[in-house]
Amino acid sequence: MILMLRSALFAVALHVLALHAAVAGVLPDFTALVERQGAAVVNISAISSQGSKVRGLPELDEGDPMFDFFRRFIPRPPRSPGAAPDSAPDNESLGSGFIISADGYILTNAHVVEDAEEILVRLADKREYRAQVIGADARSDIALIRIDASGLPRVTLGDPSRLKVGEWVLAIGSPFGFEQTVTAGIVSAKERSLPDENFVPFIQTDVAINPGNSGGPLFNLKGEVIGINSQIYSRTGGFMGLSFAIPIDVAMDMQQQLRANGRVQRGRIGVAIQEVTRELAESFGLPRAAGALVSGVEPGSPAARAGVVRGDVIVGFAGKQVGNSSDLPRIVAASRPGAMVKMDIFRGAARQALSVTLGEWQDPDAPRAIKVRATGATTNPLGLVLIKPPLAKGHERGAEQGLLVDRVEGPAARATLRSGDRVLALILSGKHTALDSVDTFNSLLSELREGQHLSLLVQRGESASYVGLRAGK
Repeated sequence: MILMLRSALFAVALHVLALHAAVAGVLPDFTALVERQGAAVVNISAISSQGSKVRGLPELDEGDPMFDFFRRFIPRPPRSPGAAPDSAPDNESLGSGFIISADGYILTNAHVVEDAEEILVRLADKREYRAQVIGADARSDIALIRIDASGLPRVTLGDPSRLKVGEWVLAIGSPFGFEQTVTAGIVSAKERSLPDENFVPFIQTDVAINPGNSGGPLFNLKGEVIGINSQIYSRTGGFMGLSFAIPIDVAMDMQQQLRANGRVQRGRIGVAIQEVTRELAESFGLPRAAGALVSGVEPGSPAARAGVVRGDVIVGFAGKQVGNSSDLPRIVAASRPGAMVKMDIFRGAARQALSVTLGEWQDPDAPRAIKVRATGATTNPLGLVLIKPPLAKGHERGAEQGLLVDRVEGPAARATLRSGDRVLALILSGKHTALDSVDTFNSLLSELREGQHLSLLVQRGESASYVGLRAGK
């Protein structure tokens, strides 16, 4: 009996091992892809003095079961000695991006750089650069930024139209600030329309995407970028299996316009439309339920001038089929204002062709337009004003060490220095200089180059520690 049981267990074990081997033979190996393309993926920190939170991290109540996890395990910006646990003078948006040209052009999401005063890009090899925003478009959520560098690794771009539902895809990004994080999944659907996002045919995946992944690339198995990770559907602020990426062909069209004009132009014809159901198709004499049913025409609009009337069904535009009503806004918006375009309609159960000259779409939600603010001027490259501490009663001159922080802004504020701190020394290029006078400090500042790293030995209360900074302009 025991022998029979052992034999049965052994047979089950062999079956399990066979299943594992079969699965291992089917699942893809992403290691070569990551090694080849990972160097072109960057971490982006967009810093603003507005607000006091670190953007990109979920807002949770202390009673939430995930609160303790995020408090203990999510990396936070470095703080100076004695700083309050949640003090953050600046609002930092954590995101991702990827290099599309060797001379420093980078694609990311517009919401990552919105309202930024300073944008820092960290490469996979830990080099850091300040970035300039070339342009950003809120409706497509695309931003083009550039760093002053050359000979950079860049991604290979793919063709999203060849992407198939069920195909394996991979994302590289910085979720919650954890850089060069790799997650994989499959394509769940294509050409998804989201509420208030009718200009982008999103790629839906089940790849784990979290705050900080925004702007990062979505790769196919060939190692080609086929999308930009942009949004998730979530009831908790974390990943729930529904992620959405902007197709790379849409993104590249946007970046070409941003590079050339600093903004994106979209076509407009001026119609209100609705979906064609099976019942409507039959009543309108259509061969099948497809197209966009015109429920209204704006007087004096391009569509009105072209002869479009209520009840027309638009089934083709600019040589492309309109399968669903959601297809039309995307196709029209992708066409350039001023162009004359052929439009196919069904009217009275008969197909007709009309020509329409496109107008330019104006965003009715103007406040939503992305604003990128220039970095404010600081008092000095560190944004740090130091003064000689007053002589304490009963002490001789020289008994007090270091200089007192009188005012902070810019880099010093981001390093969480504050008034009343005592700066004992400045470390630059390996040289440790004790700060015993304001003149000594100002002399060292004159030697700084923009973007150069240095450290300060800062005393707060009874403790002292080193704080790293990067010099501004």
